[in-house]
Amino acid sequence: MAQKNEKRERIKEMILGKLRRGFGKTLAEATKEQIYKAVALTVRDLVADKWADRNSMVEAQGNKRLYYLSAEFLMGRLLVNNMINLHLMEDYKQALEELGLDLGEIEEQERDAGLGNGGLGRLAACFLDSLSTLDLPAVGCSIRYEYGLFRQRILDGEQIEVDDNWLEQGNVWEIPRPEDQVEVKYGGEIEEYWTEQGLKVAHKNYYSVIAIPYDCPVMGYDSKIPATLRLWSAKAKSGLDMDYFNRGEYSRAVQERELAEIISKVLYPEDNHEQGRQLRLKQFYFFTSATMQYMVRKHKAVFGDLRTLPEHATVQINDTHPALAIPELMRILMDEEGLSWDEAYGVTSKMFNYTNHTVMSEALECWNVEMFKELLPRVYGIIYEINERFCEHLWQQYPGDWDRIGAMSIVSYDEIRMANLCVAVCGRVNGVSRLHGEIIRARLFRNFYTAFPEKFLSITNGVTHRRWLVKANQPLARLLEDRIGTGFLKDYRQMDQIQDLLEDERFLDEFMQAKLQNKIRLCDYVKRAQGIDIDHNTLFDVHAKRLHEYKRQLLKVLHILHLYQTLKHGQGAHITPCTFLFAAKASPGYARAKSIIRLILAVAGLVNNDPDTRDIIKVVFFENYNVSCAEILIPAADVSEQLSTAGLEASGTGNMKFMMNGAVTLGTMDGANVEIHDHVGAENIFIFGASVEEINEMERYGTYHPSRYYEQNSDIRQALNCLIDGTLGEQFSDLYHSILFGDSERADKYYIVYDFASYNQAFIKLMETYDNKDTWKRMAAKNTAASGYFCADRTIGEYNDKVWHLTPLDQGGNR
Repeated sequence: MAQKNEKRERIKEMILGKLRRGFGKTLAEATKEQIYKAVALTVRDLVADKWADRNSMVEAQGNKRLYYLSAEFLMGRLLVNNMINLHLMEDYKQALEELGLDLGEIEEQERDAGLGNGGLGRLAACFLDSLSTLDLPAVGCSIRYEYGLFRQRILDGEQIEVDDNWLEQGNVWEIPRPEDQVEVKYGGEIEEYWTEQGLKVAHKNYYSVIAIPYDCPVMGYDSKIPATLRLWSAKAKSGLDMDYFNRGEYSRAVQERELAEIISKVLYPEDNHEQGRQLRLKQFYFFTSATMQYMVRKHKAVFGDLRTLPEHATVQINDTHPALAIPELMRILMDEEGLSWDEAYGVTSKMFNYTNHTVMSEALECWNVEMFKELLPRVYGIIYEINERFCEHLWQQYPGDWDRIGAMSIVSYDEIRMANLCVAVCGRVNGVSRLHGEIIRARLFRNFYTAFPEKFLSITNGVTHRRWLVKANQPLARLLEDRIGTGFLKDYRQMDQIQDLLEDERFLDEFMQAKLQNKIRLCDYVKRAQGIDIDHNTLFDVHAKRLHEYKRQLLKVLHILHLYQTLKHGQGAHITPCTFLFAAKASPGYARAKSIIRLILAVAGLVNNDPDTRDIIKVVFFENYNVSCAEILIPAADVSEQLSTAGLEASGTGNMKFMMNGAVTLGTMDGANVEIHDHVGAENIFIFGASVEEINEMERYGTYHPSRYYEQNSDIRQALNCLIDGTLGEQFSDLYHSILFGDSERADKYYIVYDFASYNQAFIKLMETYDNKDTWKRMAAKNTAASGYFCADRTIGEYNDKVWHLTPLDQGGNR
């Protein structure tokens, strides 16, 4: 007890000292923001001490380090997460209480880092947490976006995008590293000439920007070595042009700086115009070039011989955005370090591995050759040569098979195919669920799999249970710690012990009491943030994903219209009082996605204000969904809607977070839903809809015609007619026509009408089951009990065993 008191006293001293020395304020004088920063800086100091010591040990011992390249890292708030991983949350909480402060109020001052859009970035963040927890040396690399995706506001029934200046008040967790800055070059011309040492390349008349890194330590649980998140910020080579300034041409005086710094200004600029596409290409080259330059420079300084680079570093390409790292490393090794083509390719081909995250061919990144050549002339030349040699190899393997070679080529039909570049060069190529792995082998990269079967594997995604259960769901975390101990925080396999509690009535009641506490917390948040009242005694049915047609928010909202019609016409169906919660952002340029948000809001206005329905069903759109909001929404969910068209969701991670928190899945056999089904058992999940095989069959023979189902099924017909018959007070004819008749694409591309009846039957069965409270609480607890497999620690362990082969740092920093 004395030791605990000493620790709390030390924490209070550190906080008060930070306020005095960092802000010149006493506790009584300090603002809420200053108090947050003082507390956060004390936590950062504890992490940074370990960070500096252990990173120097990695270099001294020569351990292999992972460079994890991703355009997104959706980190969420770090204050409480770091306290948990340092075993200090209760100590900080009590110390703050003794100072008259509330940890929850302090945490509210922290802005969510605007570094991602959705699952891709959240997965990358989970991976850094797990890499550190497993004591594996790793650096996550991306862009220090000044503005995040956007803040979503709902005005007059529509999504409005507001800038997300998340760095406005600074970021206490980051440390600038100007000593590691590098130059990134664009445009210009390439001249080749011969010397006694061989072919040389000169890059002339280029323009360039300076990439300055900012490092953030990412602390895993009980970790010996924090991971590093390195974010690159773009700065102009020169600041103010004094000639223009002194002539009064102030705009021109800062023009060069502004044009350079736009590169790290905004996450995912719209690419439906030429300037937007160029900016995206600049962004992806910017952070991959900066990272490769840093990696090579670091290796030379520590180990010398660049031919040993694959022994000390490995690079994971997370989706195709960072694929430019491959030709960029070739450029550095040849043009700056003097290696021959064969030597450079020998190193490069051992360095890279690629994770595919989509089966939708239109989402596989391609660049127009002319634009690419103008912007990155030397990199284009390297890609062209890689393609020539690769196609020559394919010709030896498949002589005369031009169709196959054309499909596999990297440069073809005036475009550069980044996925093909990754698969051609990378040592391992993985899907992110068992089903996804099968699809990329059988369909997406079938020709590559036939030629290089040894490259391909499946590693199912995972999420960090420390954030998504322990931090987000403290009532449930306390219950589990009381019943099975705290060992599951470090060893996810210990979550299997929950299975032994599924017949313990007291445990099950306490499990549902934790759920109720989370539902009340969500109701309070929605009332405070949006002014909407929700009854916590209703069933909470949640669909929370970025807005895309294949994720089928439209199916869900059409089904709500069906329930509305059923209630209005007194058709006798039993409907348990239910609150339907949607959370989604639509890309600003994605018109149909924004129409679906308008529809959801219109349906909310209809059912929430109709006296015949408002006490039975309610629709709530959760505004500006981000990580911190998800930590409130997910633990409160009773039902997890996972409605993607079978074969189109690579994995999903939201499905894992929901089931980890005791939500029961209603979904298709798609992505990781297949494995959730296998782990919880068919009796603890509600599955509906066409299988991948059924859909493949319909597409192969063109047998699906949604208009036939529309004519035969009055339920879907009535729901669809609401879009155009005035029921909603406005017309949604674009959505109506896209489903029944199609536009530039075939009708009902995502099989909403086909799956509607099956979904309705599954929903009816779910409602009946929910009404049996004894059955439901066992189902909910079973989902949490089976969620250990879906922890990111297991995923990272598989990557390391099968792909990276990193050596964990032991207590003394030895191998």
